[in-house]
Amino acid sequence: MKFSSALVGTFAVLAIAAPVPHQKRAGVLATKTYDEISISGGVAGNAEQEALDVFSALDLTNMAAVDPADIDFLGSVNDIGNDAEVGAFNPAISAASGAEKTALQNGKIKNKVLKLQATVLELQIKAAQGVDTAEKLAAETKKLNNNIALDVKAAGQASTKLAFDATTT
Repeated sequence: MKFSSALVGTFAVLAIAAPVPHQKRAGVLATKTYDEISISGGVAGNAEQEALDVFSALDLTNMAAVDPADIDFLGSVNDIGNDAEVGAFNPAISAASGAEKTALQNGKIKNKVLKLQATVLELQIKAAQGVDTAEKLAAETKKLNNNIALDVKAAGQASTKLAFDATTT
């Protein structure tokens, strides 16, 4: 059986023009312990960039395509950040004084920047995927900006990292 070149050409054009199934992007953020993602140590003043670096594997140029597993990861960063604040930072700050207390407060602020940055990214991604997050995003962004300002104000001061037993999802 012979095929005409026109028939073969038609099939070739159709094959090339056929739609390609949408490739779902796999999650890029892996399970981590709190201690692995904590930015609380070192010095104050650069918490915003340090927090963004934790999430640098995300493609923030195409938030509509972020995998649900990565959205869950961001939510869990906020959860364990809250747990570390209540379970580690608050008691340590209450028991400290002087320079030690200031360094712990700086660490707590950096922890807040991390957890709030995760929340803001989570809400921005959800918005890009069609969820109405405007009101909550505005409130969380305001908190994030306040804590970034506190961190910048304390630039160069010691910041204490506390170990905390928690893991992201």
